[in-house]
Amino acid sequence: MPTTSPHVASLIDSADTYENDFGRISQLTADDFPILKRMSLKRIVLEPGGVREPQWNVNANQIAYVVRGTVLVSMLANADEFASFVVQPGQMYHVASGAIYHIENVGEETAEIIASLRTARPAHFSLQNSFNAMTDAVLGNTYDLPSSAFAAFDRHDAQQIVRREGAARIPDTAGLPNAHLFDLGGQNPPLSYDYGSARLGRKQFWAALDDLSMYSLEVANTGMREPHWHPVTAELGYVQSGHARMTVLDPDGTLDTYELEPGNAYFIPRAYPHHIEALGEEGIHFLIFFDQPTPGDIGYRATASAFSREVLSAAFGVPEAQLPRFPFTPVDPLIVGRTNPID
Repeated sequence: MPTTSPHVASLIDSADTYENDFGRISQLTADDFPILKRMSLKRIVLEPGGVREPQWNVNANQIAYVVRGTVLVSMLANADEFASFVVQPGQMYHVASGAIYHIENVGEETAEIIASLRTARPAHFSLQNSFNAMTDAVLGNTYDLPSSAFAAFDRHDAQQIVRREGAARIPDTAGLPNAHLFDLGGQNPPLSYDYGSARLGRKQFWAALDDLSMYSLEVANTGMREPHWHPVTAELGYVQSGHARMTVLDPDGTLDTYELEPGNAYFIPRAYPHHIEALGEEGIHFLIFFDQPTPGDIGYRATASAFSREVLSAAFGVPEAQLPRFPFTPVDPLIVGRTNPID
């Protein structure tokens, strides 16, 4: 089934917004993925020694998941809050809107990061371009230096990715606990079954979050993400591995069923019913971002326990005696086992 859905786009096949020998950046915003609202998605690849230059987001908080490699993140936030920490695969970091930060590959292999920003059209300033905007005299006054101290600055436009000279310098404090760092991969999954699990990067577990959250969802081919909807949040997902099928219902009755492969992103507007199931033997691993710090969830399974059989009979137009024996479900499981083969 070809993927021609308005809900789906490829992050890895989209044109790079920036690329050089030291890394590349690609992103999906409302300009190239029109269905997006309140969120966008970015992929940052840094070669060994590559540095994402110091910069800050103008209009959005950001959370990011390290897929591979080891990166050092340093930042300066409001009220002189300094932070510097190392992020390993499976871990996440948070950057507040307006906080200046850098990302540096301090390992020996390529680093890859998937980030979500809380706006459909992100904008940023670079440290270099912000320095370029000021005269040498103004910079000298700022640092109690003569203007000649900045004569070597050639005022060229900033490169988004540069290369570090020499070995990485990791501060001694980088290993200390930090509110901006969250070990999602090391979390004991709050939802775990034989056929799948979900690790939850939400405010309940990560206090730094204000308006974003993320689930790491793994489902075996023996399980399925049940049909459900999120009453207060949209869903922006990224396929880390595996092949899957999704179905989304729009309010006008349009039904959209599509297949997903690694590198694909999808977007589900808030409160739209949808489901996810693995197509291959290897199962699936999705990184799912939400535009709320605690995403709500209403599943089909628990819904059948919310109403009497008389109401369900009338709603479905099926005699009560012919209704399925819905299991009583006071707490929705989120992931269910696959009793039946894929239809």
